[in-house]
Amino acid sequence: MSENLSAVAYLLSSICFIMALRGLSSPVTARAGNLYGVAGMVIAIATTLASPGVLSYSMILLGVLIGGSIGTVVALRIQMTALPQLVAAFHSLVGLAAVFVAAAAFYQPDAYGIGSFGHIPAGSLVEMSIGTAIGAVTFTGSIIAFGKLQGIMSGAPITFPGQHPLNALLGLALIGLVAWMCMDQSPQLFWAIALVAFLLGVLIIIPIGGADMPVVISMLNSYSGWAACGIGFTLGNTALIITGALVGSSGAILSYIMCKGMNRSFFSVILGGFGGESAGPDAAMLKDRTVRSGSAEDAAFIMKNAGSVIIVPGYGMAVAQAQHALREMADMLKKEGISVRYAIHPVAGRMPGHMNVLLAEANVPYDEVFELDEINRDFAGTDVAFVIGANDVTNPAAKNDPSSPIYGMPILDVERAGTVLFIKRSLGSGYAGIENELFFRDNTMMLFADAKAMCENIVKALE
Repeated sequence: MSENLSAVAYLLSSICFIMALRGLSSPVTARAGNLYGVAGMVIAIATTLASPGVLSYSMILLGVLIGGSIGTVVALRIQMTALPQLVAAFHSLVGLAAVFVAAAAFYQPDAYGIGSFGHIPAGSLVEMSIGTAIGAVTFTGSIIAFGKLQGIMSGAPITFPGQHPLNALLGLALIGLVAWMCMDQSPQLFWAIALVAFLLGVLIIIPIGGADMPVVISMLNSYSGWAACGIGFTLGNTALIITGALVGSSGAILSYIMCKGMNRSFFSVILGGFGGESAGPDAAMLKDRTVRSGSAEDAAFIMKNAGSVIIVPGYGMAVAQAQHALREMADMLKKEGISVRYAIHPVAGRMPGHMNVLLAEANVPYDEVFELDEINRDFAGTDVAFVIGANDVTNPAAKNDPSSPIYGMPILDVERAGTVLFIKRSLGSGYAGIENELFFRDNTMMLFADAKAMCENIVKALE
C-alpha cells in the first residue's frame, strides 16, 4: 500500500474512533459507537498489515490467535461486577505494550526510520522515553488497581513516612534520566527509565483507597492513551497519535468528572486518596442504635400505596445481578399508575457508567434514568426511595459529619423521601469503609436479603 493511501486509511480509521467516542457518550447511541470503534480498528489493522514494512505475517497471525482466543474467553466468562478490574488489567497490557514497542524502536531504530542504534535523534529519544515512562507507570499502577479491586490486596490506603517526597524524587530522577539518555544513548539508561517508572507506578497507586478507585480507573485509562500517543510519534504513525490522544484526553476529562462527582480535586486523589476497610469513628455508636427492618410484603404494600418511587441502584444490585427483577418490579408499579424513575450517582459501583450499563442490559427505558444533578431535588417530594445496594453514595455523613472521609462528596438525598426502603445483606460498611447512618433513620426500612431475591419476592407480593 502506498504511503498516501495509508495516510488516508489511517485518517478514516481515526474518524471512526472519534465517532465511536461520540456514540459511547449516550446509552441510546452506544451500540452504534461500538460498531464505529470496531470498524476503525479493522481499518487500522488492515492498513498496517498492508504496509510494505511487514515481513512476518506468521508471527502476527500467531499473536492475533493467542490474544484473540484469550480475549474471547474473557469476554464470554466475565461478570459485570468484574468489569472494573478487567479494565484495569487491559490498561496494564496497553502500558506494557508501549514499553515493548519503545524497546524495539530503541534497539532497531533503522527499522522505524529514526536513525541507527546509538545515533537516534534527540527528539525521537524524548518521545520514546516519555512513551516508555508513561507505559511503565500505567502497567504497574494498573496491576495495583487490579489487585485492590479483585481483593488480592487490601483496598485500604497503604502509606509510609516520606512517601510524597520519595515520589517527587523519583519523578525528578526520571526527568534527569531522560535528559541523560539524550546525551548518552546506552541501553542501561533506557532500562533505568523503565525501572524507575515501574516503581513510581506502584507508589502512586498504593496510597489510594477503595472509594477513589473509579477515578483511578479513568486516570489509568488516560495514561494508557498518552503512552500510545507518545509511541505514535516515535513510529510516525498518525492513527496511533490521534487514537492515543483521544483516549488520553477522554480519560482525563472522565477523571475530572469523577472527581467533581466526589467533590475532590484530582491532585488530592493522586496524593492520598480516601477509603479503606476500617469503620468510621462512630461505628460503635451506630451499632448500638435500633434498626427498623421489614419484609418483601411490607415493601410491596408501601410502594403500591405510593404515588412516586425513585429507585437508586448500586454495586449490590450488580453483585446480585438484580437488574432484570428490578425492572419487572418497576413495570408492575407503573401498571398501578405509580411514577417510577431511576437515580444514578456518578460514582455508583466501581466504574463510571456501571449502573447505566446494567439498567440498559435490562431494557430499562433511557428516559426514566436520571443523573444526580437532574433528580436530586425531587427526593423531597417523593413517597418512596428504593435503594438497592447503593451505600456510600447515599450516606448523609457526606453532608453532616466533617470528620467523615467522604465529607463534601455530593450524595443522592434519599433520606428526604417519605420512606426509604434499603436492600442490603447486612449493616456492613460500604466500599469506602464507613458506616451509613441512613440505616438508623426513622423513615428507613431495611430489607435484609440478596437484592435479586428481594426484588423477586416483592414482585410476587405485588401480584
